[in-house]
Amino acid sequence: MKYLKFPALSVILGANLAITAIAPPVLAQDTFISVKSTVTFTCNDTEATIKGKNGPRVTVGTTNIYVGYQQVSSTNKNPRIIRFDNGVKKWCRTDYETTSDDSTGYGLLWNGSDVLYGVFSSTGSQTGDDFRRFTTGRWLSSYGTGGGAKVAIIARINPSNGDVNYATFLTAKKLSDGKTNSLVVTGLSWNGKSLTVEADSWWSPRRADKNSMICVGTSPFKYTGVFGGDLKQVSWAAATGCY
Repeated sequence: MKYLKFPALSVILGANLAITAIAPPVLAQDTFISVKSTVTFTCNDTEATIKGKNGPRVTVGTTNIYVGYQQVSSTNKNPRIIRFDNGVKKWCRTDYETTSDDSTGYGLLWNGSDVLYGVFSSTGSQTGDDFRRFTTGRWLSSYGTGGGAKVAIIARINPSNGDVNYATFLTAKKLSDGKTNSLVVTGLSWNGKSLTVEADSWWSPRRADKNSMICVGTSPFKYTGVFGGDLKQVSWAAATGCY
């Protein structure tokens, strides 16, 4: 499917989580969500061309929003997001991240109105314009230390023009040296106030207080975090086999 519609109460958030955790006080309402393998496109591509790649997209009525990336050099990808209304391009954004970081877009959630979240990847901080200019004062404001590990960025986006209102990084943090480790978002849900994020996290997932969890088992760990809609705080976090 090119997008999935999750009905109310359909996402089981309490399953397979740490033994010491309790279920978070949120449940998904109707949303359109797409989190899947990223695809490449440019702002000059037609909607038929982009749609044919079967990448992440959200659809409400005759409006489609797609996210992906453009290969700007042999070693560098930059994220792309584009909106079509009735097959006509309304906007396309190429300016979210323009550094040497290898960044892509691979997830979207839209309520069909004013709530649009995008999911992007990052492999490290580089000089220039990147998502850090949107993350000041949010839960995690930067990639952290190290580089190479692929982490997530979640951005609240204005669906009318593609502007990023604010964003947060979402990463794992190694207990051994405090360096950033990989995390990949696998699902999103929105209940009108809170954004629930499901992810695969390598050693070690972060608690709501941003410290590393202690885990038993093998990476990746199934992780769930509940963000306030403004992405400033995580009210609840848990992961399989972790505490």
